[in-house]
Amino acid sequence: MSQQHKRSQPDESEESVLPDVEESFETEDDPEAVARQRLVDEIKSTADKLHRDKATLGDLKILSRALRELRYAFKVFKPFRRNRKITVFGSARTRPDDLNYQMTVEYGRRMAEEGWYVVTGAGGGIMEAAHVGAGVDQSMGVNIMLPFEQSANHVIEGDPKLVNLKYFFTRKLLFVKEVHGIAIFPGGFGTLDECFEVLTLVQTGKRDLMPIVLVSDPSDQYWTIWQNYVHKELLDTGLISPADTSLYRVCQNIDDAVEEVMRFYCVYHSMRYVKGDLVLRLQVEPSDEFVEELNQEFGELCETGKIEKTEADPVEANDPHLLHLPRLRLNFNRREIGRLRQMVDLINDRLGMEDCD
Repeated sequence: MSQQHKRSQPDESEESVLPDVEESFETEDDPEAVARQRLVDEIKSTADKLHRDKATLGDLKILSRALRELRYAFKVFKPFRRNRKITVFGSARTRPDDLNYQMTVEYGRRMAEEGWYVVTGAGGGIMEAAHVGAGVDQSMGVNIMLPFEQSANHVIEGDPKLVNLKYFFTRKLLFVKEVHGIAIFPGGFGTLDECFEVLTLVQTGKRDLMPIVLVSDPSDQYWTIWQNYVHKELLDTGLISPADTSLYRVCQNIDDAVEEVMRFYCVYHSMRYVKGDLVLRLQVEPSDEFVEELNQEFGELCETGKIEKTEADPVEANDPHLLHLPRLRLNFNRREIGRLRQMVDLINDRLGMEDCD
């Protein structure tokens, strides 16, 4: 077994190189500790049921490996949860003399300068380029073990922010769960699979809104041809809604690709469902007049009631660093995610005109 594959099986000695994480002292009076213990007990109960079900060895191996991989990956990402991160997808086969490679290097550098961590599949090509630009300190890797083509690139190899995984499904979960934006450069089957999966997760509300930028050398028309297909075969035939095309941006230069991500978080900060309602956390408090304008333009997003200003609910106490942020609350219908994205864009444009420029 290669050293690369050995590192993919985390043990205590490997974990010891991770940044220290301050653990809070847990007591029975700590609601979060009680909830954590309840969930751990559920996991143990499920494991016992697998034994009673006489699950096959093959099924048990998949579950055991997936759980171990995710546990370790969550431990790696936990110290960086409050840091903005962007996943960069693209072909492992793209060569350094390709303009798309060079553009990715620049994109990684620019995002790192903005304080963002750059997450990739840790391989060569576009993934390597993003890490070259970001540098090892601002790079994180989620590598997949393959019998060909893929090994950790020279930037991230051996770094404690690298996770090696056996399964694509655990890797893809981390790519989307742990980040705040996605940048996709040209690639093959895997890249397009990742592109459509990210769009599907956001479109269906399985993943919070985030900026998705599709970037390429304009001379190769990669995303132009892709977008023509989406419009002709999906939009024009009614397979997607017009607002769904607001969930991504095609960018043909790095300035636009960086600006799209940064502008998205200019005023909008994050979202959370609280007692059945959607709460948008903002960095600028909207005026009453602007909230009324939002109701006139986007009132159909509400299943009941209207869009209103609100304060942090007590159930948000587990995010104390966000309690001071202004909020909008609505009983969102959970269907029109594209229109919700358009509302966020309007909020950013109108409330952040100076800060976003």
